[in-house]
Amino acid sequence: MVTGASSGIGRATVELFRSHGWEVTGVARRADRLESLASATGADTFVADLTDPDDVAALAAHLETLDRVDVLVNNAGGARGGDRIEAGKPEDWNWMFEVNVVAVQRVTAALLPVLRRTAAEAGNADIVTITSVAGHEVYEGGAGYNAAKAGAVSLMGVLRLELAGEPLRVIEVAPGMVKTEEFALTRFDGDADRAAAVYKGVVNPLTAEDVAEVVVHAVELPGHVNLDHITIRPVAQAAQFKVIRTPLEVRAD
Repeated sequence: MVTGASSGIGRATVELFRSHGWEVTGVARRADRLESLASATGADTFVADLTDPDDVAALAAHLETLDRVDVLVNNAGGARGGDRIEAGKPEDWNWMFEVNVVAVQRVTAALLPVLRRTAAEAGNADIVTITSVAGHEVYEGGAGYNAAKAGAVSLMGVLRLELAGEPLRVIEVAPGMVKTEEFALTRFDGDADRAAAVYKGVVNPLTAEDVAEVVVHAVELPGHVNLDHITIRPVAQAAQFKVIRTPLEVRAD
């Protein structure tokens, strides 16, 4: 099951899993986008707002009818705003914590029973969460997103400890700069110029497909191999705060 499946990393992950022969349930809020995904890939889909406990309960009941879930990919999330702390909007911060932390806890808790049943029968099951390098490295203007993603990072770290002794892998994938059609637009409230500036001059920022490759690779490794934490960045991004915006060239001797 992949959350946030209607676009970006989520959609790319569903597409790649399907191309590898997996049965996939894609979950998102936008029914029209899910219809397109189902038509293109043959994936099962389920419309749900993961900030709504009733929707998550309905999703868990739907997955129980499938009898088996080998992998949960917590991908849904996002950023809002790029203000300094003193100018931050509490409603943006609340939204970021709700979608990046609380929803991940809610979905993971709801699906653990079926994941455990699968692990007992198949030998293992996986919980993959897409966090961000923003959860590990702070930067100016990013405090709300930094804090929310740091919460998701901590959630996965604690979950790995709490599930120790069970055949359940907990995998965190922390992407750096990924250029998708919606992330920056959502963050900057539809300001296309401000969104485009994020990637200006950067040679080959990551794509959604790059991140999907990492997710599927981690899941398809032998069941005793756990990639606890994976950081993936474009070569032009040495750190969250150091991005090269000129052509990459080998230094002369």
